[in-house]
Amino acid sequence: MHFSKKCSVFKVVLSALLIVALLQLIYLSFLSKLHGKQQHYKYSELFGSSAKKNALQGGKNAKKERLRYSLSTGGIFDSSGQYRIYKNLIKSDYSINQKPDARSNHLALATHTTINNLHHLDSLLERWQNPLSVAIFAHGQDVKFATALVYALSVFCPHIQALVDFHLVCHSGEMASFPEQDRAHFAGLEDCPGVFAKLESHRDKYKNYAIGGNVSYPNNLLRNVARGGTEAAYILVIDIDMVPSAALHQQFIAMLMRREPAADEVFVLPAFEIRHTRKMPATKSELVQLYQVGEVRPFYEELCPRCQAPTNYSRWVNLHSTGSGALEVAYTLTWVDPWEPFYIGARSVPLYDENFRQYGFNRISQACELHVAGYRFSVLGNAFVVHRGFKVQGEFHSRKDEENRKNRLLFRSFKEGLKTKYPSSPRRC
Repeated sequence: MHFSKKCSVFKVVLSALLIVALLQLIYLSFLSKLHGKQQHYKYSELFGSSAKKNALQGGKNAKKERLRYSLSTGGIFDSSGQYRIYKNLIKSDYSINQKPDARSNHLALATHTTINNLHHLDSLLERWQNPLSVAIFAHGQDVKFATALVYALSVFCPHIQALVDFHLVCHSGEMASFPEQDRAHFAGLEDCPGVFAKLESHRDKYKNYAIGGNVSYPNNLLRNVARGGTEAAYILVIDIDMVPSAALHQQFIAMLMRREPAADEVFVLPAFEIRHTRKMPATKSELVQLYQVGEVRPFYEELCPRCQAPTNYSRWVNLHSTGSGALEVAYTLTWVDPWEPFYIGARSVPLYDENFRQYGFNRISQACELHVAGYRFSVLGNAFVVHRGFKVQGEFHSRKDEENRKNRLLFRSFKEGLKTKYPSSPRRC
């Protein structure tokens, strides 16, 4: 009898344990399904063709449809026929909704990059916070990667979708396609920092122009694509690892309201480079303080001091500030070889010569043409651009000198061509 009671208690305890275990299994199953639904929802914005609809878009994923349309055009070929261009692969909300007379449309920033440098976009936009046109060059498998990551930026990063227009350039024999099943690129992505972490992991794939496989980086083509990707009246073209001084956009627009630029005038922003460990200066006073202690120096000071020396840095640094922070022309210069200034110019400014690729003479050639065409270079007193990190000998790819020699020969023939293009100009370079 005593044994029978023990057995009954044991059965009750065992039954209770079984019930608890069953409930745990049901709960875990529920969590698994919930997680699966969350993951499905997360990726449906990127890839899904399921029945789940976005009510705010009337059952239609507008971003996805716009990307599909951009890709379906097959792009256009450049004048050489060697490159395929997808203009406005992703259009910003600003470009979609812009009003032609909006003040913000007076000035846009244009830049170019490969995927391995696209991580700089976040810090650039943090400083700029205005319309930005980005031309990306991709090759081989990076064409798919670029398409996927640009789309992810537009989906997960509202501040980028608000202001940034993306354009894609690849070789004419390659075509971009919608990353329908390419989920490996998006594993773990949930937000904008996750996308930039993905880009960070790709940043050291190659350096500078050393893409590999004898692939040339078409820098001047990319600059022209980025320029042509904006409707702004004035455009500042810089490299993606540079940032302009703070408040440049509103300061420049205010200057336009005070004075109308001459048709033959571009506005030079003195260019500097800063140690990687230093915070980017926002104002001229901050920059000058760093300049005086050697933490900031003229751009390319070690590699090509003559390329920026005509800016006259000592004169610019020692200018007396008006105190108002207003943007004004400090002095005007005539171009001298081999000056390659960064500047704000009107849409009518001659395009970059797209025969120049890789290292050497790509920006000098355009500045040279501006000179022959009769332009004057007005240096702004309170505005500047800063490159992140010192440019030093030995960090460039092995073929730099060879490319420079090749482009020097190209530059000679380019200058001869300017005599025909501007037959009445007394200027030469």
